[in-house]
Amino acid sequence: MRFAALLLMAGLTLASTVAVAADSVDPGLVAAVNSNFRSAADKARDPYRHPLQTLTFFGLRPNMTVVELWPSGGWYTAILAPYLHDRGTLYAAGMDPDADLTAMLAAHPDVYGKVQVTVLAPHKMQIAPDGTADMVVTFRNLHNWVVAGIEKDALAAAFRALKPGGILGVEEHRNNDPDFIPKTPEVGYVGEQYTIELIQSAGFRLLGQTNVNRNPKDTKDYPKNVWSLPPTYAEGDKDRARYAAIGESDRFTLKFMKPKS
Repeated sequence: MRFAALLLMAGLTLASTVAVAADSVDPGLVAAVNSNFRSAADKARDPYRHPLQTLTFFGLRPNMTVVELWPSGGWYTAILAPYLHDRGTLYAAGMDPDADLTAMLAAHPDVYGKVQVTVLAPHKMQIAPDGTADMVVTFRNLHNWVVAGIEKDALAAAFRALKPGGILGVEEHRNNDPDFIPKTPEVGYVGEQYTIELIQSAGFRLLGQTNVNRNPKDTKDYPKNVWSLPPTYAEGDKDRARYAAIGESDRFTLKFMKPKS
């Protein structure tokens, strides 16, 4: 039996845990989100991160070549790798080094053995062979690149890796000021309009925006910035119940395309 069929069987046993927003959602993606390959801790974040709806918005399909930028602990990797296992290809372009990702992939070679590890770091920007990727995705990483001054290089690497017509999907913590540019590592919220203009300046065309990851409960005025909120709880037990009731951060979710010509 092929890996995807096994995944589907494993995933459908938990299908009620995911609220499917549209009739057209791929059952295989539902299975990947719900599968037993994912940890309980990861699944606990689903009501805040909406992986099924987010990846469906990006247009993910099982036969794609996909690059995930800075997967770190692999929260989305645990969905993407099984989903793409049979028919697609996944590049995990991590930090240099990325111990969390390395440990995760090594622990489950049956699931992650086909993942191709590359590096996204200063002077190491070959995230996939040029012009081979159907999609590049990144989740809550842009603020780090801006502070480090590598945001333009990272976006250029994504542009090179994508085929003409390929998709760039971006999710990031939303600042109340749409033009806000983070300057220090302590600030995680980024201006949405700033992000759009930055990515367009790299040659991409904006295709759409979705509010699937919007959270109006996020007041964005915490002592430890966005990291006061779950799952980090940077303030420890202080105001933990309050932060838990807020949930994760308010986020924008954007879809861009590398022009076909």
